[in-house]
Amino acid sequence: MNDQMQHARDVALGILKPSQRDIEHGLELHEHALVIESYGLGLRSPVDPDPVNAAIEAGASDRELQDLTEDMGMTRWALTPELRREYREIWHASGVTCTFQNAGEECNDPLRIIKRLARHTYNTDAMPDFLQRVTTPDDIVAAHKAGKRCTYLTCNGIPLAGDQTNPEEELRYIRVFAQLGARMMHLTYNRRNPIGDGCGEPNDAGLSDFGHATVAEMNRLGIIIDLSHTGWQTCLDTAKASAQPVVVSHSVACTLNEHIRSKPDNIIRAVLDTGGTMGITNVPAFLGGNGDISAFLDHIDYVAKTFGTDAVTIGTDRGYPSQYIAEANRKLNPRPKQRNRWEALWPPRDPLHSSEWRQPHQEQSLTWTNWPLFTVGLVQRGYSDDDIAKIIGGNILRVAREVWKNSAYATSREE
Repeated sequence: MNDQMQHARDVALGILKPSQRDIEHGLELHEHALVIESYGLGLRSPVDPDPVNAAIEAGASDRELQDLTEDMGMTRWALTPELRREYREIWHASGVTCTFQNAGEECNDPLRIIKRLARHTYNTDAMPDFLQRVTTPDDIVAAHKAGKRCTYLTCNGIPLAGDQTNPEEELRYIRVFAQLGARMMHLTYNRRNPIGDGCGEPNDAGLSDFGHATVAEMNRLGIIIDLSHTGWQTCLDTAKASAQPVVVSHSVACTLNEHIRSKPDNIIRAVLDTGGTMGITNVPAFLGGNGDISAFLDHIDYVAKTFGTDAVTIGTDRGYPSQYIAEANRKLNPRPKQRNRWEALWPPRDPLHSSEWRQPHQEQSLTWTNWPLFTVGLVQRGYSDDDIAKIIGGNILRVAREVWKNSAYATSREE
């Protein structure tokens, strides 16, 4: 591990204080397990300062600058030998086989959503000896057996046509994105859309009539419905409407920390009753408490002990920053003040905005390369090897298999 990874691991171990026996058993278990992340932001590479500075000087818009820097942050891994080496090191240190990869922007515009999908597809095309883009649950298992890493692509929004001619026409791009390999989609993202209300809305009206049609189409195509950023009533309505398992891929337990991004017990139960699973994220402001690796394990503990070990999985929702990012950022010229993006309309007093949630010990203890210590923490808390295997991969694989086996595309392959 490089110095950045090692420091983060030392911070986490200082918080957990596991015995040497727990460390050895946890690391061995993690090394051989099929580790699947139910939702991840991926790895962030440094930008190239020169073209970014040139764009700023030329008066590039917020949208242009976002597009330029996001493209670099996602794809430069494949372009530079030094970054390729770090990319492999990060994946190896994490011990993760597959991440359900955020590969679609937070909106309903197909042209905007497709950009991230293209960027993550480019990475897998550029590094086929190490990284695969997989499209079925069995592909995940095959990648693990072959010693490769893989991504299962997800979208942070439902691609909608926007012309509102009729419900079927409005939903036509869901099929297109399924053909491109998207296998999970957020029903809403914080804000209200034609489908239902997001978790950031002060009034949660629930799933719309059009939302019911959306749920049915996603069920038909084998796309997992993700309720992580969805309002509470809309979650309940969706769980009732769906004929397939639904998930909360990355959230926290409201009982431990009430937040617009948390889920209360009745929603967790409704999701589990569909055959789905509850993913725990490790964003400090959502976790509450000390906002560190111990608080993260508390949320896993709560869901597992309240609903059973078949109920819970891990979706970090945190991108791992390259060790070279700080140096590159120092060379960037100041950017003009930018307006808040549409999906970032958080309540103004939300703790996410507070500096108290950005302390080094919290952030570093939860870094993506500390995934093996998540397993050590579960060993430390007395979970059996079988239950740990479910939590760190088995549960989300089970859900993915159930949703996929009943889809139109799975049926056509069998024929």
